[in-house]
Amino acid sequence: MKRAIVWFRNDLRIHDNQALAEACKAGEILPLYCFDPRHFKRTQYGFEKTGSFRANFLRESIIDLRKSIRNLGGELIIRFGMPEVEISKLVQEHAINNVFVHKEITKEETDVEEAVNLALEIPVTYFWGNTLYHIEEVLSQVEDIPDVFSTFRKKIEKKTEVRKLISAPDFIPLIEGVNPGVIPELSELGIEKKSLDPRTAYLFMGGETNAIKRLQEYIWEQDLLKNYKFTRNGMLGADYSTKFSPWLANGTLSPRKIYWEVKKYEQERTKNVSTYWLIFELIWRDFFKFSALKHGDRIFHKGGIQRKNREWSTNKTNFWKWANGETGFPFIDANMIELNETGFMSNRGRQNVASFLAQNLNIDWRMGAEYFESLLLDYDPCSNYGNWAYNATVGHDPRNRYFNILNQAERYDKKGDYVRHWLPKLKHVPKELVHQSYTIQTEEEKLYEIQIGIDYPKPMINLEKSYEEIKNRA
Repeated sequence: MKRAIVWFRNDLRIHDNQALAEACKAGEILPLYCFDPRHFKRTQYGFEKTGSFRANFLRESIIDLRKSIRNLGGELIIRFGMPEVEISKLVQEHAINNVFVHKEITKEETDVEEAVNLALEIPVTYFWGNTLYHIEEVLSQVEDIPDVFSTFRKKIEKKTEVRKLISAPDFIPLIEGVNPGVIPELSELGIEKKSLDPRTAYLFMGGETNAIKRLQEYIWEQDLLKNYKFTRNGMLGADYSTKFSPWLANGTLSPRKIYWEVKKYEQERTKNVSTYWLIFELIWRDFFKFSALKHGDRIFHKGGIQRKNREWSTNKTNFWKWANGETGFPFIDANMIELNETGFMSNRGRQNVASFLAQNLNIDWRMGAEYFESLLLDYDPCSNYGNWAYNATVGHDPRNRYFNILNQAERYDKKGDYVRHWLPKLKHVPKELVHQSYTIQTEEEKLYEIQIGIDYPKPMINLEKSYEEIKNRA
């Protein structure tokens, strides 16, 4: 009988998990998760690689996965160390003859895969399991992966079908006699646990159980899917968007699970532009993943996939004004404070703060991408760097695009409720002035109970002048 390690990474679930399912069919297994110390170091710009909120979400996900595996008669083995070392030890100690794992795409992850391959004398069997569409169909049907999303989407929808879900095993045949290990506390990972701001719109809890619960609540119990396209650009509250992304990012929720739940909803309740739009967003996620597969390390380079030779600033004073929500532009600052205090930000907010840093401040977009990597609950390298490069005009859109911050604020936070929620110093400022607080006259400050430049900063730049500079860039 074969003995295999199932190495969990960004697939922390038992549903739709081919590596787990195939290993259970083959023989006895050791489900394994390694807390890799490289994930808890500092980035090149000095940020925590995995910040408190995401680390805690990961830990909750591991706790939940261990419980699910135990319910099936197995055990999730925990190790703190580099996978190439820990897996090698287990292989030697327990006569393991195969490793089953889902394939990753980006360099840090593939470097670890290569290190594991070199450390072992047994086969490592890779599966594909973190995209909506399977790589075999994508590469065979779409020939060269397009660099334009609409082209990619049309080709993939026309030529490729989403595969059926892989059933969770009924029983996990565990290799006995292995020390299960202890799930480390955040302090043991070198991370100081940060308290969640009570103003948070939604309390994210890690784990497959909570992912499935949110899926059921959003689609079936609250019946929110039918209006998704028209609410998804909201910014305040729990249910303007699905909030699925943190679970998608660490694989506690399969994109195919979402897809087939949407299809079931379309059959049983209604099919409309909103039900399609959720699938549309999953295809965007696939686009960034397959683009990363195509372009490799270029997605992390200063010039991006376009190899642009643009001069960027690395002014730390300006960067930290942006990062700390002290730019003097309420729409930007409110979004950054939400990120800092909760680990989450709306898609609309992300687009605007990225545009402001990379375009208005002309600061190296990779600093912003790394800051997001540290803080975001739903950090995924392909989507994060893909979106940042897009907004920095070195990615998939070659145009010199940028967001008009004030227009965006007026459109998506018309009454200023979002800004006041995260910037309470502006709570008495009327909607006509709240997004341009710097226009408040001295004689009005007493009325609105605020002193601009003291209670809330003055603008760090001349916004209109910065737009002219953007337009004049080559």
